[in-house]
Amino acid sequence: MRQRPATVAEVLTGVDWDRWSVILLKPDCVRRGLVDTVLERISDVVSVRGRMDVSVADWQIHVHYWDLLVGADWFECDIPDCLREMYVGRQVTIALAHGPAGTPSLVRDLLGHFDPAQATKGTLRGDLGTDSLVAARADGRLVENLIHSSDDAAAACRDFGTWYGANRHHLLGP
Repeated sequence: MRQRPATVAEVLTGVDWDRWSVILLKPDCVRRGLVDTVLERISDVVSVRGRMDVSVADWQIHVHYWDLLVGADWFECDIPDCLREMYVGRQVTIALAHGPAGTPSLVRDLLGHFDPAQATKGTLRGDLGTDSLVAARADGRLVENLIHSSDDAAAACRDFGTWYGANRHHLLGP
């Protein structure tokens, strides 16, 4: 019989999270049929595995965007409501990026600025993005920017737990 770990984090110990990043292809990326294109571009730089389509649960998006909830006072919309409207019940694709030390930074560099209108050509958002922060604010919504990836090693661990759950830790193997 398996024994329950002393802490939840114990399930995912021993993982070098600096070599992993969780990729979240957002509803606008899925809707526009860009999932394969985006993952192919990322796989030119790092290995991509563990691809899954997920219907977003309320708790997942609020855990994922905890930082928006904490710093929500500069947004034009009610953040919890905007997150629900934009994500809950919608299809996203998640995948794991694996590569050398610094993989979260490597993948983030591919994304470009969070505002597609300010993203440099040659980045995913610069080449494929169609929205802007100005338009989103005018509409009282969050910007559609195709993709999220883990900020750093700690975020990769947190994102893995949110989107894959500890029961899928086998995906982190060689």
